[in-house]
Amino acid sequence: MLNLVETLELQDYNATKKANGIAAPWRFLVQAMLAGAYIGVGVIIMVTAAGPLLANGSGWAKMVSGLVFPVALTLVVVAGGELVTSSMMTLTQGWARRAIDGKQWGMTLGFTFLANFAGAWVFSVFVWMSKVAGPETPGGQMLESMLKAKAHESGYEMFGRGVLCNVLVCLAIWSVARLKSETAQLIVVFWCIMAFITSGFEHVVANMTTYAVGMLSGYEGATVGHYATNMLYVGLGNLVGGAMVGLAYVSSTKRKEKIKDEAAPAA
Repeated sequence: MLNLVETLELQDYNATKKANGIAAPWRFLVQAMLAGAYIGVGVIIMVTAAGPLLANGSGWAKMVSGLVFPVALTLVVVAGGELVTSSMMTLTQGWARRAIDGKQWGMTLGFTFLANFAGAWVFSVFVWMSKVAGPETPGGQMLESMLKAKAHESGYEMFGRGVLCNVLVCLAIWSVARLKSETAQLIVVFWCIMAFITSGFEHVVANMTTYAVGMLSGYEGATVGHYATNMLYVGLGNLVGGAMVGLAYVSSTKRKEKIKDEAAPAA
């Protein structure tokens, strides 16, 4: 396991790599679109797996949702992709440590968000064509119930759920950066993502697919207005949650030149 100083140095490199990546916008666009689609995979497997349970009134629906959704971030980590929510931590750390500047921070986050959005929509079109989450399916009915519930969430509820969601997502990515064992990396991704899904927190990229499939299918609650409001409040919440995790470790970790032979701290 890397110690905290080593991990922050790795994050400096990752932030710089992301910021420089938009200089080759086509390659970065493809990687970010893939990440948006991979998170969409998690949404669809969640509703198709848990939808029948919800239709039968089973109390296991939320737990099953949490157990299957981690495939989404697993694909991002293992297959590779540029995800805006984890970048909210990484780029903020890089900015705070002066590896990148504020302009790079804003441009890279904005580009990644839009590319994730595009990838989610491409994926959603194929999901809509396949009818695997159509109105007659338990998965489609679960998706519509989710959209109805989101339509009644207030701005501060969406914001708070967004903060809590990205704290867990970024803790997963931070832990992946520290860990050298691939098995350990996958385990921590599973537990963190299971926690946020089962708890009902909100992820802006997952909601891109949820609303896109809902709008294409004509589901109640899937309107442009609700979509935009959710993107705004959940996105801001995710940004705050990611920045909180990133800055917490920046502010609580000594610079390398001020320490000697720092060992990895106990968990």
